[in-house]
Amino acid sequence: MSKELTLDPITLQVISGALDTIAEEMGHVLYRMSFSSIIRESQDLGAGLFDLNYQTLCESESTPMHIGSIPAYLRGIEKTLQGGQWNEGDVVVHNHPYYGSSHTPDLAIVIPIYYQGERVGFAANTAHHIDIGAATPGLIIDVTDMYAEGMLLAGLKLYDRGQRNEALVQMITSNSRAGDQLMHDIDAQIASARLGVKRFQELLDRYGRDMVFAAANQLMDYSEMRMRQGIAAIPDGEYRAEGFLDDDGRRRDVRLPIVVTVKVQGDSVTVDLTGSAEQTPTAYNVPFEGSCKVAAYAAFRKLLLDVCTIDSRVPSNEGSFRPIHVVAPEGTIFNPKAPAAAEARFTQCNRMIDLILQALAPVLPNKVIAGSSASISFASYSGTRENGDYWVFLEVNEGAYGGRPRSDGPDSIDNLMANTRNNPIEDLGMHLPMVCDRYELRDDVLPGAGRFRGGLGVVKAQRVLTPGFITHESERHLEAPRGLFGGHDGVVGRNIIHNVDSPDEVIEMYSKFSGFQTRAGDVMTYYSPCGGGYGNPLDRPAETVREDVLDDFCTRKAAYEVYGVVLDDSLVLDRAATTRRRAKLAAAAH
Repeated sequence: MSKELTLDPITLQVISGALDTIAEEMGHVLYRMSFSSIIRESQDLGAGLFDLNYQTLCESESTPMHIGSIPAYLRGIEKTLQGGQWNEGDVVVHNHPYYGSSHTPDLAIVIPIYYQGERVGFAANTAHHIDIGAATPGLIIDVTDMYAEGMLLAGLKLYDRGQRNEALVQMITSNSRAGDQLMHDIDAQIASARLGVKRFQELLDRYGRDMVFAAANQLMDYSEMRMRQGIAAIPDGEYRAEGFLDDDGRRRDVRLPIVVTVKVQGDSVTVDLTGSAEQTPTAYNVPFEGSCKVAAYAAFRKLLLDVCTIDSRVPSNEGSFRPIHVVAPEGTIFNPKAPAAAEARFTQCNRMIDLILQALAPVLPNKVIAGSSASISFASYSGTRENGDYWVFLEVNEGAYGGRPRSDGPDSIDNLMANTRNNPIEDLGMHLPMVCDRYELRDDVLPGAGRFRGGLGVVKAQRVLTPGFITHESERHLEAPRGLFGGHDGVVGRNIIHNVDSPDEVIEMYSKFSGFQTRAGDVMTYYSPCGGGYGNPLDRPAETVREDVLDDFCTRKAAYEVYGVVLDDSLVLDRAATTRRRAKLAAAAH
């Protein structure tokens, strides 16, 4: 293979497009063939191709939490591979959190790519599975160590030289509450990876090995150059922001600090998490290689390589990760020591990204956004059917973005490190003993006020029709998303459970809880946090505030008290009174 080979721009673009198409097709096959809704509908997955040095050549544009994570899996497999060597026809399954996994439910399937008798790379994917036999169905939080997270699969060959390992298949299906569904989803991953192998071999046939890998190297160098250009435009210095997480799922009176220091030097950046909380005694920890570092990559890709804010799309490959370094002291929440559990890691990563944006706000005011919900609502509902079989449903609920430099924060949407789709309520009713009683934008609060307001969160009420369990992973019940440049803070989240037969007996839940035992007819209602505002609310056009009132995003009272906009009983704008009211509010602020 010749690294010196230089491709003309047209051929480079053609091969770049081919690589992107392979990754996207791998992703499509995976979610279209899967049985569980978390993959089939929510598309909680990632897929791509990797070279022998475990560098990302291309990845599907799916969930940011998966983009950049697979190289860590490959490095972990190198240390744990069954038999110590790869063979053509092998299929490896891996999910060990201390050997590169993002967290245990995200199983990776890896297949080596051989070309003309020589191994040249890997096709791989990851997907979140509904149950891997953990202490509680679907999700876990309050457990003592990683062994309570379920099956730990480290470099195991599901196929060895093309021969299916039936003993391993039986072990996997026998140790899950939804064993058949789990294995069907793994088979979808295998089909996806095999397609990646086939398509990459076809690409090598068409252009030759030297040309394809030369193109891949040039594309990685290009992505690195564009990321370095973006970093170099940030003034050198250290930028700090900090916040607190609600609790660790067990010690309800212990707030957990997150401290982010962004150190910019020339065309590289270090995200230093020194000062953040010690590792927790529950599963509320973050695998360093598979999740913590990936969150930093996602933050700077969003900030500097957003396709909507730059002149041309930058390929999603290893090059964009090279200038970004992450420091997290061992034994802390972002870099725990084994055997600490580390399954519930998402909200910490999202808050880390939120704080990176907050830290850089003084020097990048036209690129950052105000505080987003920066959490996740990840709920596991489960129970047993009349025949004794378990049913398990995983659901990701939406949050909201903060106000932006030129527009309002989007309402009811996954944000920052999350990009999963919602699960249609019709699908829910068809397949599971559950009913969605309410699903709409929050109407009980005012989102963060500003020149550009924060997004509204969602409220969703799910009713279970059988006895069972609910586990819920979320955040921001205590600390609201922050406003920027005079914008007001957003609104915290809330979670309640009641039974349809006793609607007045409401249980206020913590943001995260494990294995709550439910009765038939119990309803969990989740209110997601609302985003912070960007800029002074008094600078929001009065007519826009009136439109907010007409759309029920703002009350007439809040328009007067917060935005200084005066509307009569018919909601007609009184411009003279508004001018006087805003002048009075501005004077009081000074």
